Amino acid sequence: MLSPVIANHVASSHLNTQRGQANLTTVLILLILIVGAVWIWNHLDFDTQDFIIDEIIPVLLLVIVGTLLSWITVRKIKQKKTRLKRRENLIQQFIQEKAPRKRFELATELIELNQYKREGLERIASAMAEVFIMTFKRSLGDKQHRIRGMAASYLGIVQHRDGIPLLMKALEDDHAYVRGSAALALGRLRATEAKAKLEAIMKEDWDQTVRSRSREAVERMK
Repeated sequence: MLSPVIANHVASSHLNTQRGQANLTTVLILLILIVGAVWIWNHLDFDTQDFIIDEIIPVLLLVIVGTLLSWITVRKIKQKKTRLKRRENLIQQFIQEKAPRKRFELATELIELNQYKREGLERIASAMAEVFIMTFKRSLGDKQHRIRGMAASYLGIVQHRDGIPLLMKALEDDHAYVRGSAALALGRLRATEAKAKLEAIMKEDWDQTVRSRSREAVERMK
């Protein structure tokens, strides 16, 4: 009796063999069709060839382009509907969830699903901001700097101006990722009260990304 590992390996090998045979068959069919089409074309008279080139091919191209555009449009509409449905489900989960860690995970998933935009999240924006602020304050130490950075950055996306003092303090964080995220958020908020500090950071910070983010933030305030 074969062990599960060997059985899986045998099944996988058999499946790969079948796929290889299917691909080879497809290639052979395509080659036959191409050769057949060339043979037929070469045996057509010049008037028929001109008719096909001038009349048939333009119409065929229009049909193909129209079909492709329609398919792309329908696909985008379906994707948008799926995304909006998923967003609504996550919003309801976020509203009902009580555990801080899970609420943070849901909030970050919503931000990413919503393509880093506030639009559509207005009704829970304040609650999300509270989660980001609480998460930032609790995520202490070197190993938590990624979470602090995400929380800072997303405060800018939900446009929570009450978080500006916290973001200004985050500009002094030991980790460049957190400082850069805070600068990005302040730029999104167009927090003019942080302009002087950002101008100093964009000249003095040792990290190039932090300097760049600070410069971008200042430019947004003009």
